[in-house]
Amino acid sequence: MSGTLPSDDVPMTGTELPEGEVRPVTPASGGKPGTKSNGVRKAAAKSARTRAREFAVQALYQHLVGRNDAAAIDAFTRDLSGFHKADSVHYDALLHGCVNEAAELDALIVPLLDRKLGEISPIEHAVMWIGAYEFRHCLDVPWRVVINECIELAKEFGGTDGHKYVNGVLGGLAPQLRAAEVEADRAAGKAR
Repeated sequence: MSGTLPSDDVPMTGTELPEGEVRPVTPASGGKPGTKSNGVRKAAAKSARTRAREFAVQALYQHLVGRNDAAAIDAFTRDLSGFHKADSVHYDALLHGCVNEAAELDALIVPLLDRKLGEISPIEHAVMWIGAYEFRHCLDVPWRVVINECIELAKEFGGTDGHKYVNGVLGGLAPQLRAAEVEADRAAGKAR
């Protein structure tokens, strides 16, 4: 009887479902839909700005580690697979803005660190630059979104617990650079 459905008197192996029942579809990660097993969003679920941040953190890493020129890094990065899906204007602002304002961004970050800046992973350093830059210049991006996006970058590219460190530093920086916005969220019960 090949090609027939199991009947009530045939034991099921566990892979078949009784007629009319549908198995619910759940993400392979066991987490939220659109995420990988490590909680990072899948490529299809990423916005153009998220992609711009991903390319920017890689470019800033090249700048921090290799001391490469921003223009050369920019040319290299634009040739990478998938760059056409990124918000190139936001990428430009992040890469060139962070490189040009590196000293000012570091001056904002350093007081919140529990170690010397040179001991911070270059990925986490780049991610904190992006967060500090967006706090200062991308006022259309809510402060909580800036932090969440940076946490995702640190999870995807950084060390095991690097995202926790980034969260702590940027969480301390937000009230300084976005005081009114943070206070409004606190008053509305949206933030601690």
